Formats: sequence, C-alpha cells, structure tokens
Amino acid sequence: MKTRKKRSSFENNYTAVDALKNGSWLTRLSAVLFGVGCLARGQVIKGVLFLMLEGAVLLYLFQGGIYNLKKLITLGDMEQQKVWNEAKSIYEYVDGDRSLIILLYGIITLGILLAAFLAARSSLKQAYKLETMKKEGKHIPSMREEVQELLNGNLHMSLLLLPVSGVLLFTVLPLVFMISMAFTNYSVENNKLVLFDWVGLENFRKIVDIGGSLGQTFWPVLGWTIIWALAATFSNYFLGMMLALFINWKEIRSKQMWRFFFVLTIAIPHFVTLLIIKSMLQPEGAVNILLRNLGIIGMKESLPFFTNTMWARVSVILINIWVGVPYTLLQVTGILQNIPQELYESARVDGAGPVVTFTKITLPYMLFITTPYLITTFTGNVNSFNVIFLTTEGLPRAVGSTAGKTDLLITWLYKLTIENQYFDVGAVIGIMTFITLAIVSLVTFKFSGSNKNEEAFR
Repeated sequence: MKTRKKRSSFENNYTAVDALKNGSWLTRLSAVLFGVGCLARGQVIKGVLFLMLEGAVLLYLFQGGIYNLKKLITLGDMEQQKVWNEAKSIYEYVDGDRSLIILLYGIITLGILLAAFLAARSSLKQAYKLETMKKEGKHIPSMREEVQELLNGNLHMSLLLLPVSGVLLFTVLPLVFMISMAFTNYSVENNKLVLFDWVGLENFRKIVDIGGSLGQTFWPVLGWTIIWALAATFSNYFLGMMLALFINWKEIRSKQMWRFFFVLTIAIPHFVTLLIIKSMLQPEGAVNILLRNLGIIGMKESLPFFTNTMWARVSVILINIWVGVPYTLLQVTGILQNIPQELYESARVDGAGPVVTFTKITLPYMLFITTPYLITTFTGNVNSFNVIFLTTEGLPRAVGSTAGKTDLLITWLYKLTIENQYFDVGAVIGIMTFITLAIVSLVTFKFSGSNKNEEAFR
C-alpha cells in the first residue's frame, strides 16, 4: 500500500528568535539600527540599503506619519469653519479635517510600519546569519554573489517581487480600506460624509437585525441572491450540457454550423443584448405588441415582466440562460469529446440505456471535471451586476426601500453607495458577500469529488 510522505517543513537556521537569544549585542542592535550587523561584517552595500530604508521610514513618520496615526484614533474632529476676512470684507472658508483622507493615510502609515517591522526582522536575521557564518569559518558572500544568487537559485523570488508589490498596492490596500470603512458611520445619514467616527460593530448589528429596516432588506436580498446564483448556475450548466450532447449526437449533421449559430451570440456584447431584451419586454415593447396583435392579450394589456416580482425574477433567469448557455456549450463540448469511449461501449454491452449512461457515466465525469468551473460560475452569478441592472434595474421596488425585489447583493451595494451614499453599510454588504462566497466555495470544493478522489477517472 502506498503511503504519502509528509512534506518536511523548511528548516531555517537563522530565525529572529534565535538571533535575540544567542546573537551578540551587535546583532541585537541590528533590530533597532538597521544594517549595522551587515556593515560590521563586510556587507557594506546591504548595510547602507538597510540604513537608507530606516532613514526613509523615520523621515516619513516625523513629517506626517505620527500625525496620521494620532488622527486615525478619532478620524478628525475639526469641522470646516467660516471666518470673516476684514481686508476683503467677505467670509472665507477654512478647511477642516476630512475623515476619509485621514483613514486612508492612517492605513498607509500602518502599512509602512508593518514593512519597517519586517525590515527590522530581516536586518536582525541577516546580522545573525553573518555572525554564525563568521564563527563557523564560512565564506561571507559579497553583494555581487548575492545578486547572482537572486538571479539564479532564487530567481522565483525576484520574479515575484513586482507582482506581489502590485497585489499589495492595488488589491490588499483597497480591501483593508473598504473593510475599515465598515466600522465607521461614513454615510449621508446625520451628514457624516466629511467627518465621521468609529462605531465598531454597529453597522453589522443593523444588517443582521431582522427587526430593523436594513435587516428587513438584507435577508430577503441575500435569499434571492442565493436562489438566483443556484438557478443561474445550474440552468446554464445542464441546458448547455444537454445542448452539447444533442449536437454531438451521431445522427446530427452539420455540427459545426449548429455550434456556430449558438456561439454567435457571444460575439455580441452582453450589454447590447441585455438592453435590446429590456426594450423588447417593456409594456410597449415588441413582445407585448406582438402578443396584442396575435390576440393573446387585450389591446390595452401588457405582461408584467418588470412590475410583478415573480415575472421579473423568472424573466432575468431566462435572460441569463439566453446569454449564458453558449459559454457552457463551449466549455463542455471539449470535455464530452474526451470521455473514454470504452466506458460507453461497456455500458451498451451491459444493456444500459441513454438515461443510465448519462447518470452513471456522463454526468459523474462532467461533475468531476467541472466542479471548479461550477464554483467559479456560482461566484460570478452572485456578482452578476449586468444582467440585473441592465434589465430590471432591481425592479419592482417597494416605496421607501433601497433595494428592489430582483436586486442582488452586488446591485444593492451599488445603490447604497452610488445612489444613496450609505458607504458604511455598503462596506458591510461587501464583507458579507465575500464571507458568503468564501464559505460556499470552500465547503463545496472540499466535499467534491475533484478534491476528495483525484484518481477517479484516470
């Protein structure tokens, strides 16, 4: 029986803890005065770089970083003031604190402090490494030798430097900024758009409170979002699979022509298709006019595609099928053609019919291969902004409500922030959406065959 060997953890002989315990005073000083250990042991360029980095951090802190940290505690308290100018005989406005800028600069300062801590840790480890190498009589590499090592043995670290920096700057920083906003009262309510305060978990309490106005909106929107995502994902998946099976059927001729007709819809931009369908389903749109001319509905009647909750929800699901099935067709066609034909031949020998063949061979194989794709599609449907916003615009909507009956979390988030300026609640909705997607995606993949039984169809 084969057993998996446990992967041994990377052994690092030069840790910061060992440096503090066993290092000399010069090594320990390197945690406070960056690079001094490198300078003392011959690595002058690296030591100077460490010192320059520490100098830049200290310069930033004294020029404004400490002020940003102090302001971050209260997010500012000075309002804009109107001051009389005797010389000009007019009132002039003096700018006050802007909490949004204070929050942003405070987060940036905390990020710089974190980077400085990591630099201090690296300086300490480098000094301890050089001290240990000198005691053991080993060769201490020069700066040129270390650069060559970065370009050869540690090339992956050099190549990852720019992408990781981009992720930290353009992904992690905005995420931390958005998450921080969820713990403030930054909204149009009580005129908190310029100066706002920390409120802790108050916004989360409002969202989950069923008795409150926000809670009464959030839970129905969350429920419809999950229903929509499941319906949109599996309707496209199974209908696309059935369509691909039908086109791949041996008796069907001109397979490439049929695939071309269905895939042609992909060439048309989604927003154009959605806007045309929206126009056709209006009370005076092409569909209602055609039904009137055929005598199916009265001359003054219209089908409530966007005014009735059930009609609107069914309509957006059908619209999503129209624009989504061609993509599924392309995804599954190649997979269907790769299913081993020996499995089908064995099934026919055993007397299995089309239904049994599909449920025992085709569907398990497809689910095994496409589970990650289904999870990705589910995530995309939860965040499906265009289909909802460009067709129903979230309608129908009750009077006084910020969300309509067809609004998803993502479209409600847009309305809360862009249209109503409830940025604090919008940040909470963003966090709740992320938590929902993370839990569903991780649990689904963990218990799927793609993860538990990798050898199933090999």
